[in-house]
Parts: sequence; C-alpha cells; structure tokens
Amino acid sequence: MKIDFVSDISCPWCAIGLNALELAMQRIGDGLNVELAFQPFELNPHMPAEGQDVLEHLAEKYGSTREQMERNQEMIRARGEAVGFTFRMERRSRIYNTFDAHRLLHWAQLEGRQRALQHALFKSYFTDGENPGDHAVLARLAQESGLDARRAADILASDEYAEETRRQERFYLDLGIHSVPAVIINDRYLVSGGQPVEVFEQALRQAAQAAVTAP
Repeated sequence: MKIDFVSDISCPWCAIGLNALELAMQRIGDGLNVELAFQPFELNPHMPAEGQDVLEHLAEKYGSTREQMERNQEMIRARGEAVGFTFRMERRSRIYNTFDAHRLLHWAQLEGRQRALQHALFKSYFTDGENPGDHAVLARLAQESGLDARRAADILASDEYAEETRRQERFYLDLGIHSVPAVIINDRYLVSGGQPVEVFEQALRQAAQAAVTAP
C-alpha cells in the first residue's frame, strides 16, 4: 500500500495525524505492507527566517482572539496526548519558515530515513520548542535520525533539492491540496485532517480490500 502524507512541520494537526495513522497501521498489523512517503507543503511559504510570534501570527491569519487560541491549543494538546504525542505549547513561541526542513526531508527519503526525520522534526518543534529553520538544529536532527550530519549541513548551505521540493509542492497544490495533513492512499483515497485513529483504520482497511478485489 502506497501512502503519501502531505504535511508541514509547523502544522500541529499533521503531528497528530501522523501518530494516529501509525496507530491505525499497528491495529491492522503485519498483513499491511505500507510504503509511507512524506510530501512537502508550506503553510507559510513567505515567512522570513526570523519567524513571527505565534499568537501574533494566528491573530493576523485567522482573526483569533487570545481566548480562542488558548482553547484551541488545549484541544490540540489533548488530541496529541490521546495518540502519544506531547505538545508543550509554552515552548512554541514562534512560527518559522520550513522550506529547508522540507529539502532535508527530500534527501532523507532518498536515504531511507525520512520517517525518522519527520518524527524528529515534529518533536523538535512542538515538544522542545526549537526552530525548524535553524541549520544547526536540522543537521543535529538529521544525525539523530541516522543520517550524516556533515552531508546534511552541506545540503542546507546550498540550494540542493530546492527545485525538487518546489516541484512536489506545486504537484500537490495542482491536485487541489490546500490544507494539511492530506493523506493520499494508493493515489485514490484521500483522508483530510488530523483524524482519529478509527478513521484512518477504516480508510486503510477499505483501500486494502479494494486492492484485493480490483480486477
């Protein structure tokens, strides 16, 4: 089974959705052979390197009040806890540019370590409050994910994989993907948003059954 997980590092629902998807895969068990690839999407492609205060950003982008943001953050924290992900919202003070992280994820896919790096990026940003655009942070996370830190630093210091990353971003935008996470199963079935485990499980079982019965 082929799964494309279209997401951004700065999207909390993407972290929730990934953990929920993986729990659904565990429920189905060894009979499910999954090829999981992470595809790039930038919620804030024009965000400067220094980032923006998260409360200021959300107020400008969505018109949210502080009370609304606090309620939403508590809901996200609880949803994350339910699927085994820890949000420490008090540490995530800024929204950052994530393009270089996506470039690194492209390389990590070629090296067979993309899933490990994706998890490391989510934890670094949402749990530890680190900057996912900081090259030193990214090189360290690459090393912790089983990749060569020196090679990661060389990639980040150049424009390597920039064209490929932008091409993938355009591909999914042209498909009509304008919010994330967007989970595409076998190029046919779409699950949108950080859905509960049961929703992902049902979608996986339906896709698996369809693949078995297809002529």
